[in-house]
Amino acid sequence: MRLAFFELEPWEEVYLKEHLKGHQLVFHSGKLDKHNAHRFKDVEGMGVFIYSYLNKDVLDCLPSLKFITTLSTGYDHIDIAECQKRKILVSNVPTYGENTVAEHTFALLLNISRKVYESVEQTRKGSFELQGLRGFDLKGKTIAVIGAGSIGMHVIRMALGFEMDVIAFERHPDFQWAKKRGFRYAKSLSDAVRHADIITLHLPLMSETNHIFDKALFKRCKKGVILINTARGGLVDTKSLLWALDKKIVAAAGLDVLEEECVIKEEKQLLSKHFIPECDLHTLLYDHILLQRQNVYITPHNAFNSKEALIRILNTGIENVDAFVKGKPIHLVLPAKT
Repeated sequence: MRLAFFELEPWEEVYLKEHLKGHQLVFHSGKLDKHNAHRFKDVEGMGVFIYSYLNKDVLDCLPSLKFITTLSTGYDHIDIAECQKRKILVSNVPTYGENTVAEHTFALLLNISRKVYESVEQTRKGSFELQGLRGFDLKGKTIAVIGAGSIGMHVIRMALGFEMDVIAFERHPDFQWAKKRGFRYAKSLSDAVRHADIITLHLPLMSETNHIFDKALFKRCKKGVILINTARGGLVDTKSLLWALDKKIVAAAGLDVLEEECVIKEEKQLLSKHFIPECDLHTLLYDHILLQRQNVYITPHNAFNSKEALIRILNTGIENVDAFVKGKPIHLVLPAKT
């Protein structure tokens, strides 16, 4: 196939060249749009990211196009209905970072439980004293996994490996799997947080989950709870979190996401040169206060960012291309009618 790829880093281009030998490959570091689409009128397939908008005007410039693989989970940058009309098949990357985010969740938790940051900082200053560095075991602690989807399930497996007591809260619970693994589902969110020593969030951000952790819910938590959020900042009302920290309801927090972040559709967009954040300054002020808290540990939305996770995205794109060429397309998004 004649294939064009957009919005890639140089190392990604090298990787695709090595794994798509036999195809005619064209690379463009920028995004595809109506101003440059005519340059790719002969391509039969393409790989794009979320800043390449494939609408009717762009598709009109691509008469030879038969297949699109978006190197993302989301696909609202592609006019699927228009692709259907033209019998263009579209595949996506359904998953790529479940274990990666789960591992970062435990990186934040272990940093808190074993005072890793404080230990490193104290040693750098030349002190090998242990005063103030006593941590606590995860074994035997109760962890509430709020959102037991694909990422949450990885967190549960890891927590059970630490011999923790796991309570999960999930809209669609898998009771059979829970019984087999040895954890339980809470009847309600309040029930989950009421018993937890540690709470970790793995929910999508929607209207019904926005600020789901507010002052009222924090009041239901066990005093001294640890809060971990590697999902979306908007799940937690920052003002309420500050209140809970002041009241010592939350003893410490590990946050990879902040409420003031812009709407992020796809984690990988944070690596894109086209990503331009526009944030709410009022909320940013609260988050700035969080940054000054000694018992709040913040990482820059980095949970997804492992070499293996990014390679999994590319590998899925490669698999999508190979499957299409073989006439057995996979990971289709509203497949075009034949």
